Amino acid sequence: MLETPTPHLGRRAQRVEDRPLLTGRGRYGDDAPVRAGTLHAAVLRSPHAHARLLAVRADKALALPGVRAVLTAADVQRWSKPFIVGVKAPMELWALAVDKVRYVGEPVAVVVAESRYIAEDALELLEADYESLPPVTDIRAAIAEGAPVLHEKVGSNVVSDRSFRYGDPEQAFASAPHRVALTVEYPRNSCTPIECAVVVAEFLCENDGYDVQSNFMGPFSLHTVMAMALKVPGNKLRHRTFPDSGGSFGVKQAVLNPAVLMCLAARKAGAPVKWVEDRLEHLTAATSATGRLCHAAAAVEADGRITALSLDQFDDCGGYLRAPEPATFYRMHGCLTGAYAIANLSVRNRVVLTSKTPSGLVRGFGGPQVYFALERLVQRIAVELNIDPLDVYRRNFIPRDAFPYRAAAGALIDSGDYQRALELALHEGGLAELRQRQAAARAEGRLYGIGFAAIVEPSVSNMGYITTVLPREQRAKAGPKNGAIAAATVSIDPLGGVTVVIASAPAGQGHRTVCAQLAADVFGVDPDEVAVNVEFDTAKDAWSVAAGNYSSRFAGAVAGTLHIACQRLRDKLARIAAAQFGCEPDQMVFAGGKVYPKDAPERGQPFGRLAASPHWAPGLLPEGEPVGLRETAFWSPPQLTAPDDDDRVNTSAAYGFAFDICAVEVDRATGRVRIDRYVTTHDAGTLLNPALADGQIRGAFAQGLGAALMEEFRYGSDGSFQSGTFADYLVPTTCEVPDPVIVHLETPSPFTPLGAKGLGEGNNMSTPPCIANAVADALGLADVTLPLTPSRVMDLLGMADPPPSQGAAPARPAGGKAGKALAAQGEILLPAEPEAVFAVLMDPAALAKVIPGCHALHQTGPYRYRADVTVGVGMIKARYAAEIALSDLEPPHRLRLAGSGLSSMGSARGNGLVTLEPRDGGTLLRYDYEAEVSGKVAAVGGRMLEGAAKIVLRQLFEQLGRQAGGKGATPSGSWWQRLLARMGVAR
Repeated sequence: MLETPTPHLGRRAQRVEDRPLLTGRGRYGDDAPVRAGTLHAAVLRSPHAHARLLAVRADKALALPGVRAVLTAADVQRWSKPFIVGVKAPMELWALAVDKVRYVGEPVAVVVAESRYIAEDALELLEADYESLPPVTDIRAAIAEGAPVLHEKVGSNVVSDRSFRYGDPEQAFASAPHRVALTVEYPRNSCTPIECAVVVAEFLCENDGYDVQSNFMGPFSLHTVMAMALKVPGNKLRHRTFPDSGGSFGVKQAVLNPAVLMCLAARKAGAPVKWVEDRLEHLTAATSATGRLCHAAAAVEADGRITALSLDQFDDCGGYLRAPEPATFYRMHGCLTGAYAIANLSVRNRVVLTSKTPSGLVRGFGGPQVYFALERLVQRIAVELNIDPLDVYRRNFIPRDAFPYRAAAGALIDSGDYQRALELALHEGGLAELRQRQAAARAEGRLYGIGFAAIVEPSVSNMGYITTVLPREQRAKAGPKNGAIAAATVSIDPLGGVTVVIASAPAGQGHRTVCAQLAADVFGVDPDEVAVNVEFDTAKDAWSVAAGNYSSRFAGAVAGTLHIACQRLRDKLARIAAAQFGCEPDQMVFAGGKVYPKDAPERGQPFGRLAASPHWAPGLLPEGEPVGLRETAFWSPPQLTAPDDDDRVNTSAAYGFAFDICAVEVDRATGRVRIDRYVTTHDAGTLLNPALADGQIRGAFAQGLGAALMEEFRYGSDGSFQSGTFADYLVPTTCEVPDPVIVHLETPSPFTPLGAKGLGEGNNMSTPPCIANAVADALGLADVTLPLTPSRVMDLLGMADPPPSQGAAPARPAGGKAGKALAAQGEILLPAEPEAVFAVLMDPAALAKVIPGCHALHQTGPYRYRADVTVGVGMIKARYAAEIALSDLEPPHRLRLAGSGLSSMGSARGNGLVTLEPRDGGTLLRYDYEAEVSGKVAAVGGRMLEGAAKIVLRQLFEQLGRQAGGKGATPSGSWWQRLLARMGVAR
């Protein structure tokens, strides 16, 4: 008898994906070959957060050599429809802005040219007219009485308002001895994959529709949304993915909008079109995690047991409710009570629109928002009742003998042992030692805190969960939706090679490695002999609306479905082989690269030889055995039913568990939060590859740490986006991310084919509240707000900022002026008398020579001018159509200079007081100037604008003095120009 080999599945096998990636042979979106004649696109984006779009004039852009087409709203309205939305509201989201723009960065037009360089240059020549409208930049402003309404047909910025009640929460609150409550806000943040979006699109013809290749990651229910927007049947929109994707973490779901946009651009240009998203576009306009405002309360017994939970939640979904939103609310709906046995629950969900980028899928979507409120509330229960937090967890966890456990809102939580996971975390993580460190640190006056978090991690989403947003009557009218169909195909070629095709779109997780391990075990071969194809083609591959790479569905659904397909094909081979060997099929063994009867291994044949024979001699197949060595399997868990009449819904097929411990020290002098140790214990059912599992945990931990300490989308009060670079949107690097202590517990799921659950999102859900709890413990505070940046921590400590330096911008009260605020004050001695200086300001021809970067200046009225000016900050250079006005004239002693400008890169406005005083035969000029900048310039140049503004103003006034003194413009080689070039300020 041959020794049974150790299975490959469950081993820490090396990734088969890595060699080509590490040797520069990855095949990412921008590496893909394109057809001859493929054109390149650049997108004109709105510099306003809220404005009426009056006109887009393209004549000048079309005249630029190499420009082939400009796609505008009129084209979009002719060839497409608005994207469908998940609520019944008269809201229209088109691929381009049609009537209004509702966030900075919204697409307004697309230039298609022979190169990306030409297309970008042509953007400068497009002329867009706007009528600015007041924005709504946060949830409270959007829901306030009299707030500007983004979608007039809706009539409100609240586009969905649903309330739910499970059990008897009112009675539980009335009878509980304690009520613990808090209000928390989860900020907008996103993911920053190395590779941004890439789309290559072609309009084939009216009959054949569109062919798109992109790094879209699903869910492929959005393929239907795209096809409907393009007004074609689903089979006339072929969508293919690239072999490799440089990360996604959820955000490449947002490729659906540019995919449709580039299809329309290709139709307008009459040629294939390629578009590669740059980093600024990605941060400004791709997508964002949903911001949430939550008022949470718990009814609590004296021993810390929670008898009821109340959640009043507002989600900031940005300027539009873009599919699949409001998924962030409802993906977690069934398990809102988390890891706790809470029978009574009341929920109110309000979907709010603001003048911000539309929200979408970001790693763990919905989970960070839910658990930041729930786990902060658990800590407050422990503090207010003076109970050890661990006892609060132990007394509220779902009992180990209660699984499968039906949660109050409908989740059927499949398996677990939360009490055991907690004890493992305490033992393996060394909590006793951390508490000793805490005692020692506090004895020395240092700020040291320990926090905990427990989360249930859903995986394999029920495609019907989103319909919970609809009332029962509307659901009944639309028809039930449920399930989570996964598909996989395995085949054997004429030389006996095994090939696997899966309906997923991996972005670096290692799907090929696990699939090769799995197939190798089933067929008894080495993983190197299995080819795994992860390219996805809707025209050829088996798929369903649930297909894609999201919601941690690979281990539970995709790998499990592949296992079913492999078993079916192996069973067919066993029947063929049994006929040859004269035994029963269940006696056939596939192991060690051979196929043999269980009781006669010496008679074995090489797998390749036996598996290939049905190709060459189909006539020798056993009677009734169909030809062909290819199996496609579909699987959907029966536990995923549609929402019931009481709005209960099992939102996912499997539910993992994580219990985290975090110890931090906060520096009193700097506000820096240092993580002393982070422990994370995971139960993800059966682990398919522990090395890859640990990699997913480390990646999610890094992203969760970023959300907790660094990452935040920031907007000005005018809606201008101010986090457009990695200098302003900070992300963690290896220097900031400690190595977590990872502990595993395996309680296999009874509902997935391999017993596996997902774990790729868990720490993005658990790490932010765990760190927040640790910092709150260190500072002794009830309220903390993410991200806990050093400046925010200093505010929490009550440390005032030092006084501003001379000339710095004055502090602005809340609700003050909008945009990126700048201020410049100073004085300069000019070699001309005040009368001469003032005369230059009154002379349009002379004034044109003074204004930096001025190409032309025309008088439009008394002391009013229109100018064509080029201004640059850092790598951003823009040509502005500027309006300049002089007022408060007191010649020759003082005047007020005001200006505003608009370009494809953004808008700017400012005004300042200029005084002229005779001094030593010349003029002492003093200026006090304030300006506001929005759009691309503010997003990218935020850290350089203050210095640049001072330099440009000083240059302007020096030129003024030279012009007044009859010396003309500064020579081209001046020290000013050299300094400007060094500062990155272009003319």
